[in-house]
Amino acid sequence: MATVDVTVMGAGIFGLACAYTCARRGARVRVVEWSHPGAGASGTPVGALSPHVPEGWNDKKAFQFDSLVMGPEFWAGVEAVSGRATGYARLGRYQPIADGAALDRARARGIEARTLWQGLAEWRVVEVAEAGDFAPVSPTGHLIHDTLSARIAPRAACLALAEAVRALGGEVSCGAEGPVEGQVIWATGYPGLAALSAELGHAVGSGVKGQAAILAHDAGAVPQLYAEGLLIVPHHDGTVAVGSTSERAFDDPWSTDPRLDDVIARARAACPALQGAEVIERWAGVRPRARTIAPMLGPWPGRAGHFVANGGFKIGIGLAPKVGAVMADLVLDGREDGIPAGFRVEASL
Repeated sequence: MATVDVTVMGAGIFGLACAYTCARRGARVRVVEWSHPGAGASGTPVGALSPHVPEGWNDKKAFQFDSLVMGPEFWAGVEAVSGRATGYARLGRYQPIADGAALDRARARGIEARTLWQGLAEWRVVEVAEAGDFAPVSPTGHLIHDTLSARIAPRAACLALAEAVRALGGEVSCGAEGPVEGQVIWATGYPGLAALSAELGHAVGSGVKGQAAILAHDAGAVPQLYAEGLLIVPHHDGTVAVGSTSERAFDDPWSTDPRLDDVIARARAACPALQGAEVIERWAGVRPRARTIAPMLGPWPGRAGHFVANGGFKIGIGLAPKVGAVMADLVLDGREDGIPAGFRVEASL
């Protein structure tokens, strides 16, 4: 291709969202990936795009809210350009309510959501019967139902983004290390955090291992669940993904073990519809966690023309639409105003 304007290192969800958004704005883009799109943490089967609670509002919650609201248009655009499905659907989420105090908090948060969510989504209390056959167990007989949460098939989404970049005239080079031209966005997951830490002389982040599973159960187009600290996400292909563990110490990033067995057992206990559902895949990967637990977005200190888009941790896929937008603003136009102070690379220094 002609001289490249933007090289994106890494074909995970952050890197591909940045590449796609830059390409849509007319930039000539090359993505360089050592393996394949979604090879790292973005290959998780879970795909829960869901908000934090609507209270104690801050920059992180506002950024996440904006990105989730952008989701329908963003992912529809990816599908239209690529001709590939992403599995995206904004179907909401149910959460069980443990006791009377939690019920009061849930109702209070529903009132807060009317303002904080700007009338674009709801957080409300409903009875378990409203959730149908895929309802979670709830001690109070009530559930939180939010209409902002969405699901996506992360692997399909990464492949669709890669194909969309190609359709827009860009290049996605897999199994490659370069060449590197133009402005450079480093979106290389937890190895990238290690490289940045080594260059700066102190830890700015690390990897946290997660294990998840795919079960054969066709729940239909129903809301996902958050119960017993687990994500339970019905997908468009007749499966349900459950996860995940959160392991700061690990020996093998890619292996699964009895901790995943515990996740599966807890998911079945929380959602009786999954009793007897066959486990068809076990997955493990390492999520990039910045020291601040917020994404790291901005210039790479001391490297002119190099930028960092990393640290999505547990909410990275949901943040992808807005991360792509603010990084394109920064790299193509020199605008940093869309990046919250707590997300900037210097916040982790």
